[in-house]
Amino acid sequence: MQNIDEVLKTHKLTQDDYTHIKKILEREPNLLEIGIFSAMWSEHCSYKSSKKYLNGFPTEAPWVIQGPGENAGVIDIGDGMAAVFKMESHNHPSFIEPYQGAATGVGGILRDVFTMGARPIANMNALRFGNVTNDDKISRHQRYLVRGVVAGIGDYGNCMGVPTIGGETFFDDAYNGNILVNAFTLGTCKSDEIFYGKAEGIGNPVIYVGSKTGRDGLGGAVMSSDSFTEESKSLRPTVQVGDPFAEKLLLEACLELFQHDYIVGIQDMGAAGLTSSSFEMAGRSGSGMKMDLGLVPAREEGMTPYEFMLSESQERMLICAKKGYEDKIIDIFEKWDLDVAVIGEVTDTGNMELLWHGEAVGEIPIDPITEEAPVLDRPIQRPAYLDQIKDTTIDDFEKVSNDEAFDKMFSSLEVVNKAWIYEQYDSMVQTNTVKEPGSLDASVVRIKENGKALAMSSDCNPRYCYIDPEGGAAAAVMESGRNVAMSGSQPLAITDCLNYGNPEKPETMWQFAKGCEGIKNACKALNTPVVSGNVSLYNETNGVGVFPTPSIAMVGLNEDQNKILPSVFQKEGTSLYLIGESRSEFGGSLYMKEMFGKVEGELPVVDFEKELKLWNFIVSANKEGLLNCAKDVNVGGLAIALAKMSVISGKGAAVGVRLEDERDIFSESFSRAIVEVDDTDAFEAYAEKNGIVIDRIGKVGGNQLICNDLKKDLEQLQNIYYNQFQEIVEQDI
Repeated sequence: MQNIDEVLKTHKLTQDDYTHIKKILEREPNLLEIGIFSAMWSEHCSYKSSKKYLNGFPTEAPWVIQGPGENAGVIDIGDGMAAVFKMESHNHPSFIEPYQGAATGVGGILRDVFTMGARPIANMNALRFGNVTNDDKISRHQRYLVRGVVAGIGDYGNCMGVPTIGGETFFDDAYNGNILVNAFTLGTCKSDEIFYGKAEGIGNPVIYVGSKTGRDGLGGAVMSSDSFTEESKSLRPTVQVGDPFAEKLLLEACLELFQHDYIVGIQDMGAAGLTSSSFEMAGRSGSGMKMDLGLVPAREEGMTPYEFMLSESQERMLICAKKGYEDKIIDIFEKWDLDVAVIGEVTDTGNMELLWHGEAVGEIPIDPITEEAPVLDRPIQRPAYLDQIKDTTIDDFEKVSNDEAFDKMFSSLEVVNKAWIYEQYDSMVQTNTVKEPGSLDASVVRIKENGKALAMSSDCNPRYCYIDPEGGAAAAVMESGRNVAMSGSQPLAITDCLNYGNPEKPETMWQFAKGCEGIKNACKALNTPVVSGNVSLYNETNGVGVFPTPSIAMVGLNEDQNKILPSVFQKEGTSLYLIGESRSEFGGSLYMKEMFGKVEGELPVVDFEKELKLWNFIVSANKEGLLNCAKDVNVGGLAIALAKMSVISGKGAAVGVRLEDERDIFSESFSRAIVEVDDTDAFEAYAEKNGIVIDRIGKVGGNQLICNDLKKDLEQLQNIYYNQFQEIVEQDI
């Protein structure tokens, strides 16, 4: 090879990596082999910077069927049914090409789920954008990104006939250089009909199915393992192009295939395409594999073995079939008008043997490429900024009236309704959505087969993670679980998407390590194991990284689909109670950001025992029929939570709360909830029996929101809440 230094640089490999590769192969690699090692040892595929910290996650519980390590996680939801779910990032592609980047992110996560044998029944997404409010180049570009990402998500999910039922959208200058697009899918299947990504059985055929392979997405996994610079715009060819109609055919063909005993295993071709799918399938079984790349269906002429192995063309799967059933499998995929070809077989060599029209072009031992992938112990260092911000309180600033503070906070993009986004998504297709986008807290779908319901919520407050990376990550687990509990569902397990900056910076690795510790401690204490997930590093442009953003998606189960608890007021004249302790806690709060432009201070107290007690109380009180609605108190505190409940329900409320400081109606103390109750005597007795401290704070009714010294007209609040976002995001159109 000419100029090996340049080749290694292009493939993001070091001289040490090259020496290691030569040791594994016992010879010099060719370009194809270097490309394969580059993809498999990329940050995106090997988790080389993060693996050290992921190992401590709790991953087991009696209801966990499959934890991390497969295409998606699986939990038991009773009556012979299972829920299959995962969250993935598509940050770098979406920043380069928002529509296709976001669309193919949705397509990839859908394949991860239906590869396991499950029909997808719900999508969510967690989106982070930069500043969209100004009339400058940055805000105009961010608004363009918002419109492109939302259109891509909506078009792909809608074409697939999978409802997008919830999610979150967050805006901050910290994402001006890198937006984050995290996609979540959940599916259901019979618990004894789960399919895994394995290739075993000597002589069993390896079959390629789906769309043809082109050059799109070439090098995508490697591209996502580096930071952005001004030159990154040239990376557009590394972004995949999606075809949701082909994916719909692939979904139905795979689900038909799964009704028969024709296959050993199946794997989605995601990051690194044919390379990762083939190596992972063989690696899980300790097998070898032989593939002739000349047999792979091609969309473009003159493609090389290198391009076939590293293309990330979408809507493709790799199947390990049982010998003798090839024709039956081919018949199914041809019936659905999809490409299908037998391209190889399982061997006992332990090697990946690659041929090109019958001639050998590469051979790599399978076990070492995964087992000997670099596991880096990168330097870590506590960021100096933490000492500069930890002691900040709202008393360091001039006092602001509650009336002024409320107006500014309630009209912030973080609070106002995002109907402009979620109305582009079909949330009701499949007719199972019980609690849809915009209804606050968790979203819920019913399970027709067993009369139960699944609740899910995606959450992370990056400001909390910035001021306290460990506590903020724990708070994300708590918040997502709290939202699920507010629907009357028992939180069971999480999937995560850990979005951080450049791991080569010791401060970023420290944030990551602490974030993992926070998730580990929270999931262990709250009995919600991690069953799947994704790490996205290098979310940095020109040396500026994003806030630590460990997105958490919690899934919970309600035993009765007829007992889904709403999160907005239901009736006039009912009583409102506040559960949990309110302290003057404003670190990382919306109040501090909106009023003073600061992301500083000390995180509110994290108490797992109180959090779990709150969840269990809400779930059990709902089963007893004691609650009309439940809403957690989160960003913006009690006043903002009550305002949202009023605006969406169209019912006012009069509330008075005893607080040490009048500004504490905006405090963001954790582990709190507002509940609406009909029978106050029965509810108070039940709370006392369960050792829960409650405070009766007011009643539902009227056409105003009254909260201590605040008095707001409901109609005016509704106008702000429902119209503000659209006016901002469409101002360039």
